[in-house]
Amino acid sequence: MNKNVVELFAGVGGFRVGLNQIKDIDKNGRAIENGDWNFVWANQWEPSTKTQDAYNCYVKRFGENSCSNVDINLVNKSDIPNHALLTGGFPCQDYSVARTKSGEKGIEGKKGVLWWQINDILLAKKPPFVLLENVDRLIKAPARQRGRDFGIILRCLNDAGYSVEWRVINAAEYGHPQKRRRTYIFAYSNETNYYKQQSGITPENIITESGIFAKAFPISKFENKIAEVDLSSNVYKDLVDMTSDFKFAFENSGYLHNGIVYTAKTKPVLENPITLFQIREQDKVDEKYYLKDSIEKFSYLKGSKKIPRISKNGERYNYCEGKMSFPDRLDMPGRTMLTSEGTVNRSSHVISDLQTGRLRIITPKEAERLNQFPDNWTDTGMTDSKRYFMMGNALVCGIIEKIGKELNTILENE
Repeated sequence: MNKNVVELFAGVGGFRVGLNQIKDIDKNGRAIENGDWNFVWANQWEPSTKTQDAYNCYVKRFGENSCSNVDINLVNKSDIPNHALLTGGFPCQDYSVARTKSGEKGIEGKKGVLWWQINDILLAKKPPFVLLENVDRLIKAPARQRGRDFGIILRCLNDAGYSVEWRVINAAEYGHPQKRRRTYIFAYSNETNYYKQQSGITPENIITESGIFAKAFPISKFENKIAEVDLSSNVYKDLVDMTSDFKFAFENSGYLHNGIVYTAKTKPVLENPITLFQIREQDKVDEKYYLKDSIEKFSYLKGSKKIPRISKNGERYNYCEGKMSFPDRLDMPGRTMLTSEGTVNRSSHVISDLQTGRLRIITPKEAERLNQFPDNWTDTGMTDSKRYFMMGNALVCGIIEKIGKELNTILENE
């Protein structure tokens, strides 16, 4: 089978960096790709902004015609090139659906919700394999109806002819430099050899040994028994029924086969992570990264607090925050980066500089290292704040690299 890939919501190219094991940039600023995944089409478009910094970075690293900069809602899905693997990191939104105004048979998803663009591509192009990434809270959203949104996604995949494996992965637990927890979803067409192979294996074995995530990210044991739920048309007539009634406690690992979900809480086989000490720059950094007069502010923000507040309904309560390490411990991996990294706030990393011993925020290069991008990947003309923002939105490329090695074996058997 060919190894053609489509990358949706491409950002600065995390899936491509991971799959093609990109570690460096050549003298012309182009990525040095070490894998043979052929990215035939990518799309990156950021609404409500004049400068398309992520798109510009992608083009700088991969070439002039490497990426589309058009609102995915406006793309004719049939025009997207055929591909073996569809990838994308899509936002956690409200995936609920409703009846169309004209005709009780039709249903429609909420406007602007990007999952429905993925679903349309699946229906139009029917790629044999799909690899998606989302925040860890996806499996429990929304708070008022736990598990509904993930259930709707799984039902869509089931109705489109796919089986699914998923895992919530903390990158640092598997040897990577950041405590970044994300939900990874691997779907495969029921027409593939991989489906035929997996269909003869028990759900427990797929979750613990023979599934793509079990092989790439070993687990030591179940922490509870496998739970099951039927989300097929045998129970829920359509997605509208699921929006109204579905609620389920999905665990961090699971498998969907023929409309039946199998899920269990699993425990990782821990690997020693890359630490902040290892990603810290060796040379003296620019003076602008040192804290100077913000040390006291950072000390307060990262300290423990009990702040009296009044709720909307007039009730008094204490807003509490626990103490954080200040500065961050160099013998630990980084915490989850947010898009606000580098600003004076509680979540920004603060470390001691190697050369001077002074406290400073991490540099954009160090932020790239926390996500395992090559050094200066986002140094393409954007501001430091934009570079931090890109990394706060990105994934840990090393996770995708490990998944990619298992995908290579799967595609070889097609």
